[in-house]
Amino acid sequence: MTAAPQVTGREISNPPSDGISNLRFSNHSDHLLVSSWDKSVRLYDASANVLRGEFMHGGAVLDCCFHDDSSGFSASVDNAVRRLVFNYGREDILGKHDAPVRCIEYSYATGQVITGSWDKTLKCWDPRGASGQERSLVGTYTQPERVYSLSLVGNRLVVATAGRHVNVYDLRNMSQPEQRRESSLKYQTRCVCCYPNGTGYALSSVEGRVAMEFFDLSEAGQSKKYAFKCHRKSEAGRDIVYPVNAIAFHPIYATFATGGCDGYVNVWDGNNKKRLYQYPKYPSSVSALSFNRDGRLLAVASSYTFEEREKPHEPDSIFVRSVNEVEVKPKPKVYPNPTT
Repeated sequence: MTAAPQVTGREISNPPSDGISNLRFSNHSDHLLVSSWDKSVRLYDASANVLRGEFMHGGAVLDCCFHDDSSGFSASVDNAVRRLVFNYGREDILGKHDAPVRCIEYSYATGQVITGSWDKTLKCWDPRGASGQERSLVGTYTQPERVYSLSLVGNRLVVATAGRHVNVYDLRNMSQPEQRRESSLKYQTRCVCCYPNGTGYALSSVEGRVAMEFFDLSEAGQSKKYAFKCHRKSEAGRDIVYPVNAIAFHPIYATFATGGCDGYVNVWDGNNKKRLYQYPKYPSSVSALSFNRDGRLLAVASSYTFEEREKPHEPDSIFVRSVNEVEVKPKPKVYPNPTT
């Protein structure tokens, strides 16, 4: 089999056999953790293009995240929250929600696992606790609607739910949200992702838009927020609009990539409100994105997200592309020369 052309990146061998719900690079290496509707969580060495391990679940897996380089956590439709230790092939159930678990994050600041579910709750778990739900569950926090997306930066947690609600928490005091917000986008939230500098978050919707939001509630702070259209095209005078499934920030330059159901990955400079780059089209919808720890690699899940229901579609694939500085580095503003 010939290698995939370099325009889309190197295709990873042994991909999942059904929709890819998320993928994430480790903070310590080029290990890549991938969750899928085929009930699996897989650990790859992306540089060597080798599958290092796999765990099967009782239902589709909707999210995953790393704990350390060889262990992670998963969120499943079977309502369970699991810790997966790939080195030893060991699996522990931290506990359960009352409905499918949609999102999962590990906080390096607090050492806790945070999960969001369609049961309209957020739960915090201490994975160091002895096995057994009552010993590892730290707290349960009711949300206004089903949880769709979570993002962490430092001690801040942003929770996006159905009904366009957004709650902002301080992990050191989870008794109530620090801020209760409504999405500034009119349509359903698909993804939320905090800025690396901790000043705010980007939020995408099913209607080809991204909102850039700021935590600072002062008039000056809120005057910086804006939204922009993306992942859409005009055809025969009609605007065709695609969901924006994924947002990933570059760890060095703080520019960010978005992935949509149009099969495109765009890179944006949020500060200067400019698109820096558009990668060649992927075979299917872009369902997930992740930069590695130094921003040299970008993992792209090309995986149909059933936005047009059941139909023939390309196989689910993972591509890892090398990132050139020109694609992600903000371009300096050019000022006109003063007249002499």
